Amino acid sequence: MSDIDNRLSAIELRNARVEGDKAWETSWVRRGSIALTTYICAVVLLSALGGNGAWLNALVPVVGYVLSTLSLPVLKSVWLQNCWKGRGQS
Repeated sequence: MSDIDNRLSAIELRNARVEGDKAWETSWVRRGSIALTTYICAVVLLSALGGNGAWLNALVPVVGYVLSTLSLPVLKSVWLQNCWKGRGQS
């Protein structure tokens, strides 16, 4: 293989890895696992502190997290249009 073929193969592998990372970052599996972990930690902490209704109160940070992930794509779009425009262009 020539040097150009090797470089092209390396770029294609990198692009596939980046696409996989992006898909993971935006996946509901990732969001759900973070929400579940947050809920379990909050229940354990609230129970250890002796709080009443720990199972219900632990939903507060989880709902906050889920709502924040739902709003991030909108905020990203606005930011890209208003703050990022023109960067990286000649």
